[in-house]
Amino acid sequence: MQPRPVLYVDVGSPFAYLAAERATGVLGRAPELRPILLGGLFRLNGRSSWAGGDPEPRRAGMEDIEARAVRYGLPPMRWPDPWPGNYLVPMLAVQAARLDDPAAGDALLLAGFRRMFVRGEDLGREEVLRAACADADLDADPLLRAATTRPVKNALREATGAAHERGVIGVPTLEVDGRLLWGDDRLEEGAS
Repeated sequence: MQPRPVLYVDVGSPFAYLAAERATGVLGRAPELRPILLGGLFRLNGRSSWAGGDPEPRRAGMEDIEARAVRYGLPPMRWPDPWPGNYLVPMLAVQAARLDDPAAGDALLLAGFRRMFVRGEDLGREEVLRAACADADLDADPLLRAATTRPVKNALREATGAAHERGVIGVPTLEVDGRLLWGDDRLEEGAS
């Protein structure tokens, strides 16, 4: 039996949202959603996000994502304000959930993506993160407490560093059969 595909994601990435929503259907099996910090990966790679710079590429990128969502049959994109924002605490909560149960981490990631890009809510706000925990049938209190602990912070930092060492340069990146496929539009290559 082949190892389960891994999809490297950050909850602040709309491209990662598109990939996470489509991955199971495209691949024919659910990938492991592996949280990494995109900002940390950018620092390791010496890159930066297209979303925070020049307004024209940002506008074009957002329009492209909206068109992809329609093409993929997903709900219309709604953008949280602000976007991008600070998603460190949500990513730490996901990591905390994942340490207890990887399926719980996957459920929280999906709930967070939907809060962000379907409902247009800022997951960086505690009440929105708590609502995403409820959507995933998780108790927010222990996850938010765990998010401040050194083991959870170290686990997320180590996951990001390990992804970088594997050759991951951005999210979403699908790892399947020893190959790294970067971009939501490359999922189909992972199915073959």
